[in-house]
Amino acid sequence: MSPSLLDALAAARPRVVDLAQPLRDGMPCSPTHPGFHLALARRHGDVARPDGMTGAHELLVLGGHVGTHMDALSHVAVDGRFHGGAPAVVENGRYRSHGIDEVAPLVCRGVLVDVPARRGVARLAPGEPVTAEDLADSDIREGDVVLIRTGWAQLWEDANAYVGGESGVPGLTADGAEQLAAAGVAAVGADTIALEHIPAGAGLARLPVHRILLHKHGINLIEVLNLEPLAETGAREFVFVGAPLPVVGATGAPIRPLALVEQR
Repeated sequence: MSPSLLDALAAARPRVVDLAQPLRDGMPCSPTHPGFHLALARRHGDVARPDGMTGAHELLVLGGHVGTHMDALSHVAVDGRFHGGAPAVVENGRYRSHGIDEVAPLVCRGVLVDVPARRGVARLAPGEPVTAEDLADSDIREGDVVLIRTGWAQLWEDANAYVGGESGVPGLTADGAEQLAAAGVAAVGADTIALEHIPAGAGLARLPVHRILLHKHGINLIEVLNLEPLAETGAREFVFVGAPLPVVGATGAPIRPLALVEQR
């Protein structure tokens, strides 16, 4: 009997690295999106069973672009049309096409572009660009998920600093986005609130990388990643596993990405 996929995985004994930020009240959130809230709808003791066992559950309220999440192609339209020219039509309170539910689960090669390590710093400065030159040394292939580390996850506990409304946020520039699209990547992710370069004081009024990747090339984005534990492994190549919640017609949804890293 030939070895199974499970046997091969067990033999490899990969380290599983969680790339998601924890969801909690008060966590960093873009000012243009509703935040995260949790409320207990039933607590232990509210209803007592004869055998002493109790149950509890909660109500979650959050925007589709809060926490570690993936952008659907319906997140961006130009002149009322999505990627490929489909009209941005709303039916029954959701977009008729290009929703996050159309994104297939990803199990593929992942590449970490560790820009601070490349530049010899702990993290990039506010508003610092990540250009095509920063991607040049990485072995990026068609079908890869490329994750760009800026070190910004180090600021996660300081919501104002992480969002960077006044200071700006480091991130990918238009030339870098075009280079990744030319390579035929499956998705692009980063450890910041909007993935792309946000100069000081510019806010979110103009997002050229979103337009290039989502609208022009049909490439999904993954934002608000925690790439610090992955960087600590020293791995630059890994197996990426991730699937957004299949919310029908939504422009984005939470995702819990994993990196399977070869043990050293």
